[in-house]
Amino acid sequence: MSDQGSPIWSAAEESAMRRALELAASPGVPTGPNPRVGCVLLDDEGRTVAEGHHRGAGTAHAEADALALAGDRARGTTAVVTLEPCNHTGRTGPCAQALVAAGVRRVVHAQSDPNPVAAGGGDTLRAAGIEVVGGLLADDARELNRVWTFAVEKGRPFVTWKFAATLDGRSAAADGTSRWVSGTAARRDTHRLRALADTMLVGTRTVEVDDPRLTVRDAHDRPLPHQPLRAVMGLRDLAPDRRVLDDQAETVHLRTRDPREALQALRERDRQHVFLEGGPTLAAAFLREGLVDEVVAYVAPFLLGAGQQAVADLGITTIADAWRPRVVDLTVLEPVVDGEEPNIRLTLEPHREDH
Repeated sequence: MSDQGSPIWSAAEESAMRRALELAASPGVPTGPNPRVGCVLLDDEGRTVAEGHHRGAGTAHAEADALALAGDRARGTTAVVTLEPCNHTGRTGPCAQALVAAGVRRVVHAQSDPNPVAAGGGDTLRAAGIEVVGGLLADDARELNRVWTFAVEKGRPFVTWKFAATLDGRSAAADGTSRWVSGTAARRDTHRLRALADTMLVGTRTVEVDDPRLTVRDAHDRPLPHQPLRAVMGLRDLAPDRRVLDDQAETVHLRTRDPREALQALRERDRQHVFLEGGPTLAAAFLREGLVDEVVAYVAPFLLGAGQQAVADLGITTIADAWRPRVVDLTVLEPVVDGEEPNIRLTLEPHREDH
């Protein structure tokens, strides 16, 4: 919007931005170090000339994808892009320069680029005489790339802590058995969420005791083609027969007990989103450091009365000091197998003052 409150973009450009956001969210794009971006090229009459979107690291950026489809028809168009065009050379060239070379007349973008390495595209475009307007549906664009934006702005991966527990907060029985605290529907839902992350993180004890595969699998228990990095955190050596060391996905052993060191090591690997599935000790370590950005809890409708708690001691001695994240979603997962009970999925986020 302008200072006077009047729109500085047309209805056609707003419609094109909504389409660009749809393109950016196209299914099948693997998670990775790059944001999801869509682009629509409009002619002077507001008609679509071409559209494109980014398909993952190493592929053409959204602007380049659209420009390639448009060819000579790109000259004089308005490029509507969900993210400010980049201004650096990585695996591909800078999009700002590509738009200049194509003769684009105007650029309307949603979110400004928070990445200091790639920022400045708007200035490059203006210096070339191209009209640039930012902020159209910016909140929608930030939400689409909330994990990527968080990682860039905070300098560390976004952390989702997932756990399953009984009504009395037990993640395993007194004899150590934990299969299956959650039902089939909850486990399938977990794999859906795993696929949205680029890193699975557990501690060495979880690997030793539970021997998890830490892969993303479909409803028939088959691994998906694209797998997150499997990260194991801790000082003890891993037995060579552990399933996390198989060839189903890449695995890294982070030899530290410090959550900040672990996240820094993962950030150096261009990781944006850590799915924390370790035991109560690892969860407590991240919570104590204020490094949990989202909680996904599956609650099963039964009681154990004893057994392993979902999280270890947090050093909280009075209820006034309890960590109180806010509930952002509550979903009942109906059973998909006869004889099972529904599970509840709670999604929670820290309050802003805690984050």
